[in-house]
Amino acid sequence: MREDVKARLRDVPDFPKPGILFKDVTPVLADPHLFRRVVDAMAAPFQGQRIHRVVGVEARGFLLGAPIAMALHAGFVPARKPGKLPWRTRTERYALEYGEDGLQIHEDAMGPEDRVLIVDDLLATGGTAQAASRLVTQLGAQVVGFSFLISLDFLPGRQRLGADKVCALLSY
Repeated sequence: MREDVKARLRDVPDFPKPGILFKDVTPVLADPHLFRRVVDAMAAPFQGQRIHRVVGVEARGFLLGAPIAMALHAGFVPARKPGKLPWRTRTERYALEYGEDGLQIHEDAMGPEDRVLIVDDLLATGGTAQAASRLVTQLGAQVVGFSFLISLDFLPGRQRLGADKVCALLSY
């Protein structure tokens, strides 16, 4: 299946800025059979780990995280860009490889008893996922792991998050 996914990914040079090679996952999502296989494969390492919440990081993390939450019989929590959630939120700022940004989640999205999986499409430097992890722990919940479609292993993301907690379907 990994070769099927690699064949469907689209490389977009110089997006969102010059020098960045963007891995576009939308062709994978457009294939319903491959999309299902990807969701199942990303959820599989966390089956039986009593995941209560799946945090999907905006925006492609929503597309993968919501069906992964369903596969794990867990609730879904969106981690959004600032100003996009309608209720009281917690905010965490982070550095990107090409700038700075922030994430927010609702203050009542989880609590001390919750075991959480963080999902996104791509792991690069780990800043975004680390910000999501800090938000989860601020609310008293436990980060069980991280699930990514793609990991860019030439960047420090795995080490930054704790390699033992990171699962990725594809590594480059």
